Amino acid sequence: MFKRILIANRGEIALRIIRCCREMGIETVAVYSTADKDTLPVMLANQSVCIGPAKASDSYLKEDVILAAAMKTGCDAIHPGYGFLSENAGFARKCEENNIAFIGPSAEIIEKMGDKQTARQMMIRSGVPVVPGSDGLIETLEEAKAAAEKIGYPVLIKASAGGGGKGMRKVFSPEELAGAFSTAKEEAKAAFANDDMYMEKLILNPHHVEFQILGDKQGNLIYLGERDCSIQRRNQKLLEESPAWVLSEELREQMGRAAVKAAKAADYYSAGTVEFVLDENGNFYFIEMNTRIQVEHPVTEMLTGVDLLKEQIKIAAGRTLEISQEDVTADGHAIECRINAEAAGKIGQLHFPGGYGVRIDSHLYGGCEVSPYYDSMVAKVIVKGKTRLEAIKRLRRALEELIIEDLKTNAQFMHLLTYHPEFVRGNYNTSFWEKNSETIKKWYEEGFDGQAE
Repeated sequence: MFKRILIANRGEIALRIIRCCREMGIETVAVYSTADKDTLPVMLANQSVCIGPAKASDSYLKEDVILAAAMKTGCDAIHPGYGFLSENAGFARKCEENNIAFIGPSAEIIEKMGDKQTARQMMIRSGVPVVPGSDGLIETLEEAKAAAEKIGYPVLIKASAGGGGKGMRKVFSPEELAGAFSTAKEEAKAAFANDDMYMEKLILNPHHVEFQILGDKQGNLIYLGERDCSIQRRNQKLLEESPAWVLSEELREQMGRAAVKAAKAADYYSAGTVEFVLDENGNFYFIEMNTRIQVEHPVTEMLTGVDLLKEQIKIAAGRTLEISQEDVTADGHAIECRINAEAAGKIGQLHFPGGYGVRIDSHLYGGCEVSPYYDSMVAKVIVKGKTRLEAIKRLRRALEELIIEDLKTNAQFMHLLTYHPEFVRGNYNTSFWEKNSETIKKWYEEGFDGQAE
């Protein structure tokens, strides 16, 4: 097992990794920018190293600086968390070249699955269903027009190196194509330094369902259930739950087997997530594979009792999975709600909810600063109940207890969402926020707190 791990990340995921390593008897080194010098991960790690100014491009994305910090502090592994360098094949390769374990899959696997068009072709060869789309990359507007005519409108233009909704545009008519294609390419170039594009049929009003995968270097692969991530705003997830209310047991098993098949096609090892869209007729299609731990991994941990971070670290150290597919059981229902800051600032009083079936993942503490330089997510409220309705009621109660003074967040908006009749019935898909946000906003403005339900 590793002796000392450098955490190439910040915020709640850095703290989550430190806690995991502490339980495993592994020392930790936190890297931090000047904006993060007073954060909890820096305080709780065994050692900490400043790696640059506040901007991520000058600190958390500085590969050579991070590697130098790992070597200087005698680390034998680096955990990238999610975001930043977590799916950067070049960084993973540099780790390997310097005899430092990258806690994730190999650089080759990251390259294969990180290029969406390459991954798509791999799935087609392996018999995993994919959304109908272009035969290859689309380089010009003329090629885009031809592909759209062949596929049929509406279509979805996607960046091959994309993620997080960037470099993605929905196109419903030929008149919209030129503008959408141009802006998608520009956005992809700015975000990923890669403007390769491809096109898929736009599946209207789908569910976004992802399956959690664990695989070791000996070739053992399992799935640990699914998460429905369909509550999204501008392609950014707001709430995730498991089990997915829309799936029958037969369809769940079918999709789980397809997820394992997808991972096997890439010779995958580590923790990962295979993502599907599910249409209104129960047809599912592979869209991508995330080769890292997900923000929403606690949902699966709450249901299965498996510590995914510990498993990920053990796999990176060469250990064989001790869990077989038959060992995986899911008990009850779990929901995660993301709490996002709407502006930077200093926090006053802070109180996190507790009690039976409630988990909070956050790096906040009373009096800390929330920086404007990084992702807006400041906390995750995760609850578990025996039933979905119990989990919803527990989430409401937890959000009512949450106090983050002097910082404007989406917490009240998310609390109101849990009272929306369509959400309570489980009758939602990726268009839910677009269709219902105005209703929730009206409730917010009128001061509705749900208690009169």
